[in-house]
Amino acid sequence: MNKWTRRAFISAGVVVGGGILVGVAMRPGNRVADLQDAVAGDGETLVHAFIKIDQDNIVTVISPHSEMGQGAQTALAQMAAEELDADWEKVRIEEAPALGDYSTYTLGRGYLLKDVPLPGAVIPTIDGVMMRVSNALNAQITGGSLSIRATGQYGMRVAGAATKDMLKQAAADAWGVPIDQIETEKSMLLHRASSRTEPYATFATAAAEMTPSYNPQLKEIGDFSIIGQSVERQDIPGKVDGTAPFALDVRLPDMVYATTRRAPVFGGTVVQIDDTEARQMAGVIDVITLPSDTSEDMIGGYGPTGESVAVVADSYWTALQALETLTIEWDSKGLDSVTSETIFEKHASDLTAGTGREHDLFQGDIDAAFEGAPTVIEAEYRVPYLAHTTMEPPNATAHVTGVAAEVWVGCQNPLGFRRKIATALDMNEDQVTLNNTLMGGGFGRKSVPDWAVQAALISKAIEKPVQLIWSREEDVRQDYYRPASTSRFRAALDNSGKPQGWQNTYVNKQEPVEAPLIPYAVAAKDIGYIQSPSHVPWGAWRSVDESQHGFFTESFIDECAHAAGQDPYAYRAALLSDHPRMKAVLDKAAEAADWGTPLGEGRGRGIAVKESFGSIVAEVIEVTMINGDVRVDRVVAVIDAGVAITPDGITAQVESGVIYALTAAIHGDITIEDGAVAQSNFYDYEMLRMSTAPRIETHIVNSGHNIGGAGEPGTPPAAAALANAIFAATGTRARQLPLAKDVGFYV
Repeated sequence: MNKWTRRAFISAGVVVGGGILVGVAMRPGNRVADLQDAVAGDGETLVHAFIKIDQDNIVTVISPHSEMGQGAQTALAQMAAEELDADWEKVRIEEAPALGDYSTYTLGRGYLLKDVPLPGAVIPTIDGVMMRVSNALNAQITGGSLSIRATGQYGMRVAGAATKDMLKQAAADAWGVPIDQIETEKSMLLHRASSRTEPYATFATAAAEMTPSYNPQLKEIGDFSIIGQSVERQDIPGKVDGTAPFALDVRLPDMVYATTRRAPVFGGTVVQIDDTEARQMAGVIDVITLPSDTSEDMIGGYGPTGESVAVVADSYWTALQALETLTIEWDSKGLDSVTSETIFEKHASDLTAGTGREHDLFQGDIDAAFEGAPTVIEAEYRVPYLAHTTMEPPNATAHVTGVAAEVWVGCQNPLGFRRKIATALDMNEDQVTLNNTLMGGGFGRKSVPDWAVQAALISKAIEKPVQLIWSREEDVRQDYYRPASTSRFRAALDNSGKPQGWQNTYVNKQEPVEAPLIPYAVAAKDIGYIQSPSHVPWGAWRSVDESQHGFFTESFIDECAHAAGQDPYAYRAALLSDHPRMKAVLDKAAEAADWGTPLGEGRGRGIAVKESFGSIVAEVIEVTMINGDVRVDRVVAVIDAGVAITPDGITAQVESGVIYALTAAIHGDITIEDGAVAQSNFYDYEMLRMSTAPRIETHIVNSGHNIGGAGEPGTPPAAAALANAIFAATGTRARQLPLAKDVGFYV
């Protein structure tokens, strides 16, 4: 979807020549007949593609999004149950299968058309077009913090309200009364005049015959009773008692195990292998060469990662030990001279040359702003490559026969994975069954299917079911990394210290497109980029480009404030007059953090604010210097996600985003040596530990604005807030990450 703009999508056929095209043939209609057998068991009736009701009046919400620890499925169920007037105690959640009818078409509504006013008559056509496009793209994506703000708003709430209307109509028809006399409450239908009461289950079959509305009347915020409540997540108990099914828990008859090693230099190929010792080891079944992964049409990629060698054995441990005995000669394709230093040197030379520079924004008279400005400040920032290092390393189980394939994996795009597996096996997509499981974290890494394709190819080669498990070392060295980036700034300040000109050029444009833009009132802005590619594969990383630009822009505006001799919070607030919602979040963070209260010698506060993924987050971080080392004491975070569907869930995601960001800001550093990743495991790619994690206080603002995301917006402000706090405490301005390169941290 990153190749589509909103207007380009509309012009592709939904809106033509200034008039609205209402295509009746494009409308979704009633899809339940096609899906009943796929998702409904005995005693269950699929009333809507997203909702089924069983004979015991249990409502099951079918989520097209994956559960990777973020709690999205619970929030989606709340949104459906709210509009359905369901009894929350009798609501269950089920993940949708990898079928085209469960492609995440609502992401198009949430991402491309969220600000486009649509007449009710055209919405079914819009949804029908979105379904066809997302199905064609094999998009069943969990990412971009779009699950709640897109599928929740345009899918689940609509499904709940439409299902309620159909149930009411079915009851009205059966009882011979007007529909406006039918009421709904806790999964029951009521007709007070005749004292009739029946559970939803009574009319589920009749309702399933009706075509649902794609534009039903939704509740107002003040009418919510389930949305806005902190309910228990249904995925947690199984994770606590060990019954939750992850991909690593799959066991099949006659299943064997495999592990792999890919070319250390990205793009490398196998010249020769000495596997004599491995093949003589007890339990070893085979040694196989696998092709390079090319995932240009997935999230991330662009360029082959390199060929791999897999060892298959009767246990993972045996396979891993045998892998260590292999002597492999690799062809590095002349890329073994590339290092992190040469990559950053290329960034610098490309920035200086400015060849092919493209604009994100060009506004005002930039030359006049800088000409004769009393103060001009300049700075350059850079961030390294970062790995994802999810708690659960990549693993998948595959059983491939001559006519079909079945795969068990935890991923962020089941339909996309199914397509890539089918292509690799030279099969039709309907020959591949993909069973998606819970994930031990995703953060974007599990949107690229390279390891699942490997599992399928290994199974095909040995003609047995196989469980492929990557070691942590393979995970760290063969990721799709957050890109390294360099960003240069100039600002022209007037006599009052206010910025009148803002210039920014950075390398490697990614997503989202608005990430480098700033909310501050500056008359002249010139923001643009040049491309400076390397052979290192890149991919979506939590908050994508917002994480880099959050550090860049919120550090530089802090430098502007100090150059002006002004308080960093007050300086920002004065420049946010055109963004009252953002200013309110910033003000709340400063208030909650006691911004004006002195901290004492050797201590400092830093502040940052960023709008991303439809939400605004401001963070204040406090640090203390201990024997020359930095201790991160406290983080105060304020988020405005419009409406908090599950307050506890939002709090958990903000905390998670802060910890993930601080880990990266303090320690995260994937370095390239001799063309390959130097790091391998947590001893040299460090994590923030519980003993050094700060206290995090989260405050939620329910502004009533459009619903925003929660999984990613907590990440972008953290690195800048921390760097700004260190400057406040020490006078040292860190302009590169990880911060541990410039200052020590207390352990």
